[in-house]
Amino acid sequence: MIDQSRPLVTIGICTYNRADSYLGAALQSAVDQTYPNLEIIVSDNCSMDHTEELVKEFDDPRIRYIRHAENIGLTNNFNACAEAARGDYFLLLCDDDLIDPDFVETCMDAAADRTDFGLIRTGMRRIDEDGEFIKEQRNGAVGLSTKEFFRAWFRGGETPMHLCSTLFNTKGLLEVGGFQSETHLFCDVVPEVHLAAHYERLDIEGVKASFRIHPRKNSVTGRVKDWCVDSQYLLGLIIESVGEADREFQKAGSRFFAKHCLEYARGVPSLGGRLTAYRFVHRSFDHTGPLFFEVFVTKPTVSFLKRGLKRLKRI
Repeated sequence: MIDQSRPLVTIGICTYNRADSYLGAALQSAVDQTYPNLEIIVSDNCSMDHTEELVKEFDDPRIRYIRHAENIGLTNNFNACAEAARGDYFLLLCDDDLIDPDFVETCMDAAADRTDFGLIRTGMRRIDEDGEFIKEQRNGAVGLSTKEFFRAWFRGGETPMHLCSTLFNTKGLLEVGGFQSETHLFCDVVPEVHLAAHYERLDIEGVKASFRIHPRKNSVTGRVKDWCVDSQYLLGLIIESVGEADREFQKAGSRFFAKHCLEYARGVPSLGGRLTAYRFVHRSFDHTGPLFFEVFVTKPTVSFLKRGLKRLKRI
């Protein structure tokens, strides 16, 4: 039942050729929301499958289907979806992620229906391609200043920075330029940085969204060089947003992004390619010596031992 006395929230689902895989589940998680004033936009980036038919099967008056005449690219589709939104808040739900039925209601209850927050954020869980639970990440940024909020992100594991667990202030999102970055790999985090710096932020500790890890996840397809460029761009924005950042803060940020880029370098298939990628990361960041050992030696060894223990337990 629609209750227009509460703020309108838009859930935007940008999709391309996922009708036979994850789109149905993502859309179902939007339709199942308990919050009473909702619109759902499916922005179809000229899919060649039966996306339109799948959306029509839901037969829900809250759903608005938009099909682009040609593929306009991922980032442009994100922004087209945001520009079409009528809600006070906007959730960009990727077509392979999920939100809990009470995600929006939990956010709006915590906000007491205020519409002036820049960001409303929850915790998040990771799931695999079959929807099986991997781990959860509670939002540890409750009550933190902007600088400490970013420091918590740099420490890793304390606060997630993913689209599925973030409500954006729609007007504020468009005012800061929407989803954009130098190489489009951090286009989702850049507006979070802008809004965190210029608006009040509301953090909710509980886990209310699911980020799916699978082989075709767009975020894992970028080249290491592009990740380095976007990481430097984003780190610069973060430092600018907190004003005069101390050396320890800058070092923590540089170390975080260097490790992030090294993780992608480790995923390069060929040995020669991995070494070339590592050299590029090394030229882009400080602190890569100790991080190289951690990412290329310690982490794979620990992962190998854990898999071995699991096999032994099964036996």
